[in-house]
Amino acid sequence: TRRGIEMVEVATGIPSLMQGALLEDIAVGIDEFAYRQPLGVFGIIGPFNFPFMVPLWFAPFAVACGNCIVVKPSSEDPISQTKIAELAEEAGIPPGVWNVVNGGRDVVTGMLEHPDINGICFVGSTRVGRDVIYRKCGETGKRVIAQCGAKNFLLVMPDANLDRTIRSCMTSFYGNTGQRCLSGANLVIVGEGLKEHEFNAFYEKILNAFVKAASEIRVGYALDERVQMGPLRDNEKKQRLVGLIQKGVDEGAKLVLDGRNIKLIGDWPHDAFLNPSVFTEVTPDMYIAKEELFGPIANIMRAKTLDEAIEMIHNNPYGNSTAIFTQNGKWARKFAHDVKVGNVGINIGIVAPMAFFP
Repeated sequence: TRRGIEMVEVATGIPSLMQGALLEDIAVGIDEFAYRQPLGVFGIIGPFNFPFMVPLWFAPFAVACGNCIVVKPSSEDPISQTKIAELAEEAGIPPGVWNVVNGGRDVVTGMLEHPDINGICFVGSTRVGRDVIYRKCGETGKRVIAQCGAKNFLLVMPDANLDRTIRSCMTSFYGNTGQRCLSGANLVIVGEGLKEHEFNAFYEKILNAFVKAASEIRVGYALDERVQMGPLRDNEKKQRLVGLIQKGVDEGAKLVLDGRNIKLIGDWPHDAFLNPSVFTEVTPDMYIAKEELFGPIANIMRAKTLDEAIEMIHNNPYGNSTAIFTQNGKWARKFAHDVKVGNVGINIGIVAPMAFFP
């Protein structure tokens, strides 16, 4: 909620943020102006996992720049966007500027094909983004802003602060039950500068601390103050993840913490709950290491050098975010400059930029 409100606050500064440009006498007797003008109507298609915040990545900026919007929230949790639209009108936004439409695939198709919608903002899976959003918008000539799937790598260097690293990893891998595009997915323990026996000892130290912390996460009803991790979206989501855990086992990864063994705070049905899972002996070619799982599952991997770890990141088809845990300025700078990923973090588990950064 706070992040969404911050977006609205930044959007109120559009008069100073989006000013045009003027260059006098660019040629003899010629001045050149650049104006920023609204495009028209934008469609905003939101995901289920952050129903309040994600549409506000786009909506207030579009309206502040003079556009109208049509928000299509997830069918799983549409209520917050309906309320936001009511508040927008109450605040003085003219009727017809901030609109909400509910529905499923047919509504999305209608938005993508409608000739009066000039652009689409989308957050969701890569499959839908690539096969539906980009394809349809390419056919109709609409502009697209899209954030799709992710497979985020977190690197742990030999000099990392153990307590801070493990705390950050628990938030990254298991916060929001792993149902966010910035969640950690693959933890790479890096042996830069270590002899083989030193690397093995370092690997075991990080692994044991990670598994211990993950096993102690309290799972249950999300509004219970004792609880650290709530349920998944629904039982369908749970069954998909149960299948992916088994797929990891079948691929040869070692399941050292099995989240299918449900332990809850309180007496709740197990329908939509999983506990944290941890895999070791994971190789980059495995499905669980390559594809977005979108749940509380961590893969622990090894790399002898920082260069090898960066290569692992680059060989993965996704590039949403990544982070490194180190106290070494040289390693931090090298990682920040060499890695080709959208959001890069140093000693932070969730690499989420603040609202006032583009």
